[in-house]
Amino acid sequence: MCETCGCGDPDIVPIEIQESILAVNDHQAEHNREHFVRDRVLAINLMGSPGSGKTALLEATAVALGGEHRLTALSGDLATDNDAERLRAAGIPSLSITTGSACHLDAKMVHHALHHAPWDESDLLFIENVGNLVCPAVYDLGQQANVVALAVTEGEDKPLKYPVMFSKADLVLLTKVDLLPHLPGISVERIAAALAETMPEAAMIPVSALTGEGMGAWIEWLEAQRLETERLSALRVAAIGPPIVAGGHMKV
Repeated sequence: MCETCGCGDPDIVPIEIQESILAVNDHQAEHNREHFVRDRVLAINLMGSPGSGKTALLEATAVALGGEHRLTALSGDLATDNDAERLRAAGIPSLSITTGSACHLDAKMVHHALHHAPWDESDLLFIENVGNLVCPAVYDLGQQANVVALAVTEGEDKPLKYPVMFSKADLVLLTKVDLLPHLPGISVERIAAALAETMPEAAMIPVSALTGEGMGAWIEWLEAQRLETERLSALRVAAIGPPIVAGGHMKV
């Protein structure tokens, strides 16, 4: 059980307390979002099951971008620094957020990590959430978009079994599609149909971090989101003026 959100144990965390926790989180998330928009950084909350290929996807994304944009990553994990180490080895400045018993990241954890990562020197900030298809969907981190990595090896019914996660997703990346020839019982069409039942606006891109399939479409989607961040930042500057920089760094 997650000791932070009390998932699955309503006797320990009553509804009214849980709502209060989320209210505090949402306030912090708005603060984070203001920073991201101010500094023109596209923040993506990347969610998915353990082993769905989130870290491999980020490694492949860095390769596909070819240095066109600067990336930073925050990697949530219960106990290790493994994912952040992998991303640093791939040339992505990365910081691990070790959550202990918490099965998700929250806005306060992200805000604390922002003090220790060069996120404001980047164009794209990927927040790689803890591997879980339940709790991460509930917590706003201040991101512009939610992306869910769903591996073909997980089966066709995950969107129906975990509807909250997929109902909050802006995009689903169907990962490890290079394995489809070895999975004769898996149908991409049936996965797409399940997503259509759970996502308000179903959007799925089949990708393979191994072969590069679908990475072009993924990069195009990211570019569209990045341009939207630029637009929001321009509106903010027009409304309240440019940010004040002290000592070469933004205050978080």
